[in-house]
Amino acid sequence: MFILIIRRLLLGLLTLLLVSGIVFVTVEALPGDPCTAYLGRMAQGQRLENCRRDFGLDRPALTRYISWASGILHGDLGVSLKRKKSIASIVIPRLRNTLLLGFAASVIGIPISILLGILTGLWRDRPVDLWVSSTAIFAMTIPEFVSATLLVLIFSIWLGWLPGIVTTRPDAPLFEFLSDILLPIIVLALVMTAHILRMVRTSVIDVMASDYVEMARLKGVPYWRMVFRHVLPNALLPTINLVALTIAWLLGGVVVIEVVFNYPGLGRLMVDAVSDRDLAMVQVIALILAAIYVTLNLLADLLTLFANPRLRSMRTQVRP
Repeated sequence: MFILIIRRLLLGLLTLLLVSGIVFVTVEALPGDPCTAYLGRMAQGQRLENCRRDFGLDRPALTRYISWASGILHGDLGVSLKRKKSIASIVIPRLRNTLLLGFAASVIGIPISILLGILTGLWRDRPVDLWVSSTAIFAMTIPEFVSATLLVLIFSIWLGWLPGIVTTRPDAPLFEFLSDILLPIIVLALVMTAHILRMVRTSVIDVMASDYVEMARLKGVPYWRMVFRHVLPNALLPTINLVALTIAWLLGGVVVIEVVFNYPGLGRLMVDAVSDRDLAMVQVIALILAAIYVTLNLLADLLTLFANPRLRSMRTQVRP
């Protein structure tokens, strides 16, 4: 078991290393450079050469990658050429805001989706199942920017109940965001609930049709005792990875939502950095999102191993 955990950790670190290389090469392949975007019309002659020399852009790409990667390992995220500030001072408040949005949407969406998935799986083809499943499919097919725009139109413009855009400054205390992020939370929770609900429903239906559940019925085990002891533990295990993947998507795929609502998170900062040709900022944000994705997947794998004794025993019996 311990060896398996070490292997997963090493695989996660290797994945981050590959992602860092891919991100660096991709950014390097973009036309132009940060100094060209920063100087604008004055990007020529000695001024351009001085800018590239000051920020180390005149060095070979491999040398700059090694310097950048070693700086990341030592906690030095670099300097934003456009904003003339350390990237850490800019990214940390935005990361906090994105985590707040993802955490709030997860706290609302995950319990609701699991509960509705269990109920629709147990009450298959009943009116509740038909209504909830239809609504979930509808929510899954609508793009996030469409549902976000509709919610802004209804609750902000027509009813005037909630603000349509976030005007709070990025480094404001968290409680100042609470009144501004209700609509973004609702949009993200809807998409999260729809995906997890469908998975939980399918898993519950499959477990209910299994042989050991049928044997429990024949032995006269009370229905709800059978559900809580046999059905739910086995039905919810496959959803651990899905929940982790959904949260990772939530944190990494909120660019559209943050742009629509002008929310000061990592997604919005990524869009601004790409527009400003702030390539150092783009590299750091991409690496942070990849690290979040890898970490959540690793946690999901470990939770699945700890929650399933049979899987642990199977893994320990495998010979290298």
